[in-house]
Amino acid sequence: MSATNPTTGKPIKQVHLAAHFPGVNNTTVWSDPASGSQIDFDSFEHFAKTAERGRFDYLFLAEGLRLREHRGHIHDLDVVGRPNTLAILAAVAAITEHIGLVGTLSSTFNEPYELARQLQTLDVLSGGRAGWNVVTTSDAFTGANFRRGGFLDYADRYLRSSEFIATARELWDSWADGAVVADKAAGRFLADDALGLVDHHGPQFDVTGYGTLPHSPQGHPVIVQAGDSSDGRDFAARDAEVIFSRHSEFEDGQAFYADVKARVEANGRDRDDLKILPAVTFVLGDTAEEAEERSRFIQHQQVSPQTAIAFLEQVWGRDLTAYDPEGPLPDVEPDLSGASVTRGRVRHDRDVAATARQWRELAEAENLSIRELVIRVSGRHSFVGTPQHVAEEINRYVQGDASDGFVVVGHLSPTGLDEFADRVIPELQERGVFRTEYPEGATLRELLGVKPPVAQAADLVTSSS
Repeated sequence: MSATNPTTGKPIKQVHLAAHFPGVNNTTVWSDPASGSQIDFDSFEHFAKTAERGRFDYLFLAEGLRLREHRGHIHDLDVVGRPNTLAILAAVAAITEHIGLVGTLSSTFNEPYELARQLQTLDVLSGGRAGWNVVTTSDAFTGANFRRGGFLDYADRYLRSSEFIATARELWDSWADGAVVADKAAGRFLADDALGLVDHHGPQFDVTGYGTLPHSPQGHPVIVQAGDSSDGRDFAARDAEVIFSRHSEFEDGQAFYADVKARVEANGRDRDDLKILPAVTFVLGDTAEEAEERSRFIQHQQVSPQTAIAFLEQVWGRDLTAYDPEGPLPDVEPDLSGASVTRGRVRHDRDVAATARQWRELAEAENLSIRELVIRVSGRHSFVGTPQHVAEEINRYVQGDASDGFVVVGHLSPTGLDEFADRVIPELQERGVFRTEYPEGATLRELLGVKPPVAQAADLVTSSS
């Protein structure tokens, strides 16, 4: 029987943690003398082994299908380029034993049969440790890299994504449990009725065939999703097992948690079968004062003068290089034509005029320069303090239903996770809310505590061969 929280009377929840390899954005400080490569396999090996030493649930890789551009040039203030996600995860599977392996892959510019096969291969070879962060891609800039050309309308992204997952699951389920008998005496490799033909004809896909592999120990790869719109939340409540959330403030997190968990239950699922893990950054110190000072230093590394101007240009939609980043906000108004000077990155707000107005008010009220404003609105570190304080805050969020855990994002490659694994994890373990060892042979699904999905055959036609 699980222990009970004396304050709430609820069972004490276990914290779930994922480790985010530093990405191609200004959170990653590539200019720091301690920073290493984001491409060399040694970096991925160090990161993966640190995360596994810290008993994390899974490591997480982002993905980019086109190099970002800013004002017509490759954006190189941040890290540029990264290897293919599946290739990295396959290599990491060979040098780890327990940790889950989750990669970001687009449902817009892939096809179900090929991607389902690739993910199941990773899942089988890793012993049931694979996960898929399903993303949708709506912009023509990325679409220009693919034969599809162009892009999907915003409203169609989740329709395609939902059908993509359903089709992939049918392919994963086309082999029955116990399909392989390998009876050498009888000369028979498969059991009777071992395979079912997938014959899918839907609005997005026409797929006829069989999956090429039997089930992994966890059945299916775990589905992760990061959408935040109402459609995105519904999609996650129906199809996902983890949400990679941006709601990292306590009260905001509680509201998001309550909303999504209600949607999960409305879909006939157990609320615990979808875990909510916001992305968070951290800065540690031996004292609160030291941590705050380190945080300020790292913020100024992450937001260089050039980065501050480029960040503001994304909202203003115009060239602002004539302005001093240590001076006041531009005296010109944003370009409201809808054109973006940045391609391959998400524009910060759909209502540009409202965002600019709010930022002007904030800068005037606090006497902030351009760089100080950008740090203020984009560079806040989620958890800053001693290891004891950070562990206590993480536990407060989880026990307070503001999250089920976190995706931890370091600021250095590949050593950004080291301090967290060495100093915060023991504090969580001491509080009895985080594992001290991996369960022997546990799959990613078992580490997360999410049940296998029910086969979704409502819109698919499947017949036995």
